Amino acid sequence: MDLGIRGRKAIICASSRGLGKACALSLSKEGVIVYLNGRHQDDLDIAAQEIQEMTKTEVHTVLADITTEDGRQKLIRACNEVDILVTNNAGPTPGQFLDWAREDYLAAFESNMLAPVLMIRGVLAGMQKRKFGRIINITSAMVKAPNPHQGLSTAARTALTAVCKAISRDVAVDNVTINNLLPERIDTGRQIQMTQRQAKIENISFIQARAKLESTIAAKRFGKTEEFGDMCAYLCSQQASFISGQNIQIDGGSYRGLI
Repeated sequence: MDLGIRGRKAIICASSRGLGKACALSLSKEGVIVYLNGRHQDDLDIAAQEIQEMTKTEVHTVLADITTEDGRQKLIRACNEVDILVTNNAGPTPGQFLDWAREDYLAAFESNMLAPVLMIRGVLAGMQKRKFGRIINITSAMVKAPNPHQGLSTAARTALTAVCKAISRDVAVDNVTINNLLPERIDTGRQIQMTQRQAKIENISFIQARAKLESTIAAKRFGKTEEFGDMCAYLCSQQASFISGQNIQIDGGSYRGLI
């Protein structure tokens, strides 16, 4: 299927590795000119080389911290006339409610709510004017199924979800869509960290911890990064122009709720 986005330009935040990189790769395969973003130039260069060699499509890198206004503006200026924005950022460290202070909540909201909202604010008017825009927020399964140890992530990303739902109704008429991808147990470096945490808590081996986590997934396996990235690419397509304001779970069928 031709997704109809060849030659479009995309900013993918926090994309030197993990889910952001997976989205950049899938978009690049569709002929999208991608702008990778991160805080370490060496990691960005490696990711850009890998993607360019695999897809033969133009790839740029932008060293910037999107939790700062200077970083956001640098990223937006580098791309110019952004067609696609994928917001992403590292999630807060898991923990316990009684351990989190005011500063922890402020940091979580800065990274996982305000940074993406302000990135969206910076590109939205241009998308509306040009009558094309695709905004994808990488959030978390915890938005719909909160877990106590992920309370910081849940709070910030649920706030982002609410803001974007409200905005999506206003901009759909301009062919601008806003959707959220909710990953659960996708096989990335983040999952390695979570598995190590589980092993330490339960005093078991890494292999045992991974098997235990896999058993909680209906599909009995971790998700593949390409499965996640390809869903992102589809939501950015011409064909997906009637899909907006949605929370799409990529979780191997694990979510138990109806909505």
